[in-house]
Amino acid sequence: MSNCGTRNSIIHGWTSPRLTRSLAGDGSGKACGIFREKSAVIPAFRRSESARAGDLVEAVTYSDDDDDENQGLEFPGGRVTFTPQMKFIAESTDNRVPCYRVLDNNGCPIPGSTFDQVDKETAVKMYRKMVTLQIMDTIFYEAQRQGRLSFYLTSTGEEAINIATAAALTPDDILFTQYREPGILLWRGFTLEEFANQCFGTKDGHGKGRQMPIHYGSKEHNFFTVSSPIATQLPQAAGAAYSLKMANKEACVVAFTGDGGTSEGDFHAGLNFAAVMEAPVMFICRNNGWAISTPISDQFRSDGVVVKGQAYGIRSIRVDGNDTLAVYSAVRAAREMVITEQKPMLVEFLTYRVGHHSTSDDSTKYRSSNEIEQWKTGRSPISRFRKWVERNGWWSDEEETELRKDARKQVLNAIQVADKTEKPSLEDLFTDVYDSPPSNLVEQEKSLRETIKRHHQDFPSDVPI
Repeated sequence: MSNCGTRNSIIHGWTSPRLTRSLAGDGSGKACGIFREKSAVIPAFRRSESARAGDLVEAVTYSDDDDDENQGLEFPGGRVTFTPQMKFIAESTDNRVPCYRVLDNNGCPIPGSTFDQVDKETAVKMYRKMVTLQIMDTIFYEAQRQGRLSFYLTSTGEEAINIATAAALTPDDILFTQYREPGILLWRGFTLEEFANQCFGTKDGHGKGRQMPIHYGSKEHNFFTVSSPIATQLPQAAGAAYSLKMANKEACVVAFTGDGGTSEGDFHAGLNFAAVMEAPVMFICRNNGWAISTPISDQFRSDGVVVKGQAYGIRSIRVDGNDTLAVYSAVRAAREMVITEQKPMLVEFLTYRVGHHSTSDDSTKYRSSNEIEQWKTGRSPISRFRKWVERNGWWSDEEETELRKDARKQVLNAIQVADKTEKPSLEDLFTDVYDSPPSNLVEQEKSLRETIKRHHQDFPSDVPI
C-alpha cells in the first residue's frame, strides 16, 4: 500500500468543502498528493487503532458533520469505496496466467528455475512408481478388453501428477481423489494385489465387490473411497479439512478433480466453504484438456481453472503437470502454506489424457490421432523425468529393462490370483452400514434370497449365497 493508502480508496472528480487534513508527517500534505489539478484523490477511510503498523503512514479524516456515505460503505469483508464513474470489470485479458515449469521437454532444468532438490533415493523411487503405474494401467486395460473386468480407466499421460504429488505429501495428509489418482495409493504402499482384488471384486477387496472397478479406498492410507458422481468429494474435503483445523492437526486434505469437475456446483460449494472457513485443504485440478468428449474450449471462457481461485479468495498456481519436478516442488510449497497459514489452495496442473476417458470411450471420435501421439511421445512425463534422472547418473538402460520386466510379471501375477479368488458373500451386500440392520434391510435380504432361489439360473454361480 502506498503512503496514502489510496489503493482501495480513491474517488476521482469530487472534492469536499469540509475536508480537513490530519497527517502523520509535517502536515503539508505534499507527500500524499491529496489535491490535484481538476480532481481530488481522497482516501475514504480512517485509521483505526487495530490497523497494523505501517499500513497507513498518512491518513485523511473528516469533520463530524461530513457525510461519510458519499465516500464509501463499510461492508462485510472491508470498506468499499464509491466512484461516480461507471466501470465494469473486464471478463478476461489476453495475458494468460503463466505456468510454472522446471524441466524442458528434453529433461533439462530451465536456467533460473527454482525447485526443491530431490535426492537419488526419492527420485529413483518416483521414477519406478511412474513406470509401474503405466504398466499396471496397460495390463489392466487389456484385461478389460479380454472381458475379465467390467470397466477400467487409465492415468496414462498423468503419471507425474499421481506420483510427484504423493511424494510431496506426508502419510498423515488425507486424500479425496477422483478416479485417475491410483498412483497416490501405489506410492503409499497399496499393493498390486489390492488393486487387482478391487477391480475384480473379490472377497479380499477393500470394497467387497460393492464398488465399480478403480473406485479404490483405503483407511490405512488415509485415502477416501472414490465415488462415481463428479466433484462430490470437494465439499466433503473442505469439511474434513475444517475438522483437522478444529483438532489442531499438523496435516492437510488434498482433493482432486478434473477440468470437467469444475463445471459442477460442488466445485464452487467446496471452494467457497473452504475459503470462508479457512480450511487447510489443497484443491488440485487435472486440466487434461478433455471432460470425456468435451474440450476445455467448450467449458471455459475464462483462463482455465487457476483464475477461479481468486474469485473465492484462494491462493492459486498453474503448474506443468507433465513436469515431475515442478509438480513435486509446487505441491510441497502449497502444502506448507496450507498448513502454516491454515488456508486453502488451488493448484491447476496442465496435462493431457493420452488414453481414452475409460474403456467405455473411443477418444479418436472427437480428437485427432496426431494430437494424441504428439502428447504421448513428445511430452511424456515419464520420458522427460527419466532423462533428468539419467543425467544425474542415477539410472541405466539395464535397470530400465529389469524394472519393466519385473513390474509386468508382478501385475500379471496379481491379476491371475484375483481372477481365481472367490467373490464376496451375498450377505456382504447388507453389512458395514448399520450396527444392527433395520427391519426394512432385513426384509430386502430375505426377498433377494427368495428371488435367487426361484431364478438361480439368472444369477452368477460364483457368488456364495
